[in-house]
Amino acid sequence: MPSLPPAIAEIRLAVRTALAELPEGSTVIVALSGGADSLALAAATAFEAPKLGVRAASLTVDHGLQDDSAEVASGAARTAAELGLDPLLVRVDVAGEGGPEAAARDARYGVLRDAAIDVGAAAVLLGHTLDDQAETVLLGLARGSGAASLQGMAPVREDDDGVRWVRPLLGVRRETTRAFCAASALDPWDDPHNIDGRYARVRVRERVLPVIEAELGPGIAEALARTAEQLREDAEAFDEMIHETIEDIVEHAEAGISVSVAALAANPAALRNRIIRLVVDSEFGVSLTRVQTIEVARLVTDWSGQGPIDLPECSVVRQGGRIVFTASGR
Repeated sequence: MPSLPPAIAEIRLAVRTALAELPEGSTVIVALSGGADSLALAAATAFEAPKLGVRAASLTVDHGLQDDSAEVASGAARTAAELGLDPLLVRVDVAGEGGPEAAARDARYGVLRDAAIDVGAAAVLLGHTLDDQAETVLLGLARGSGAASLQGMAPVREDDDGVRWVRPLLGVRRETTRAFCAASALDPWDDPHNIDGRYARVRVRERVLPVIEAELGPGIAEALARTAEQLREDAEAFDEMIHETIEDIVEHAEAGISVSVAALAANPAALRNRIIRLVVDSEFGVSLTRVQTIEVARLVTDWSGQGPIDLPECSVVRQGGRIVFTASGR
């Protein structure tokens, strides 16, 4: 009996490991664009899911951004059916802030979330690879986005709607997904946006990472992915500390929330700033920039009677021994 090609074995193992975390009888949805990464994920899921008693479906979103997008989406759905997945195809109108790439991503995730909720899916499987992770870390580093961005993408994440997002291939190189498709006689679609130099991610992929590897040696992508994993572990530990601290120092106030000045002052700057960001995010749904966070922290560390600070969706002021956050317009 011929041995299994290494690429197929590696990706099937990654998918099998991810699916093993789900209860028998679950349903999963594979986000299928038709590209090599999602196609390899779909094929491996179609092979492994039945063995674990998991029902597998696919969802392909036609963003309508290319002339042949309807044909590409239909082809991906047909391939999914041939693999044994239950295919679903949805056409969306892409519009919104941040350019077509961001708008398409938001629309795609919205459709996937709705579908997962509708069918009670245990997880949505995404085809991001180790290369995607490395690119995400580099982009975050270039933007000065801090540790939260450098953590990259989580292998498993549950959002506020209870939808579980799983990335089984986050430890797999992109070249492996292509080798999987070649060994499986699958014909992946190459998204023209993935070679369009107008996008920062493409420039990182095509120009920046190759130069870094040429100058510093191979293994850079793996090193960046390891960095993301280590930062994510640190952040999880930090978040536990923050939640324990917040229970003791936060009180609800009229139209907002307040935090003890003394307790904030007693904490190191890194923890203090995280508490401020978490309070604003959880209460008002706003992610503060570092500049905004430091300005709020000055109400604790450099208090000289300054007045209220206006933030997105809220304002903050020091009142006696507390920092009070109030919803805008209140």
